[in-house]
Amino acid sequence: MRVAIIYDTHTGTTAGAAEKMAEVVRAAGHECNVANTSHAEQALSGAKAVVLGAWTEGWFIIRQHPSAPMMRWLEDATLVGRPVAVFATYKIAVGSTVRHLAVAAESAGGKVTGMYKVKGPNVPDGFESWVRSLDSDAAI
Repeated sequence: MRVAIIYDTHTGTTAGAAEKMAEVVRAAGHECNVANTSHAEQALSGAKAVVLGAWTEGWFIIRQHPSAPMMRWLEDATLVGRPVAVFATYKIAVGSTVRHLAVAAESAGGKVTGMYKVKGPNVPDGFESWVRSLDSDAAI
């Protein structure tokens, strides 16, 4: 199965997490294209599943939300019929960033089946299980 990981990064942390997550996807035997929002259409071509990542904007511990470029991209994105995992990177607090990202992904037609918080450029706990779940959804 082909998986696209689309992200928006500010300092490189979200890009680093996306690349590490792509390694997990590839190790499970799937194809994986990774791109920032400005090159997302190429990465989405032929993808049966999507991972979306954004960094957390906000005031330290209040008013957190997904990065503006990711939210703008999602306004025009078409994710219809695809399983989607969302993740948000953060330094201090993530607030409701992941939930906001999930709502936007579902508004774009995706079916959110994984939601993750990531501190630093790491693979979030539970992501490997999400990748394994793609095998059971092979008919997608």
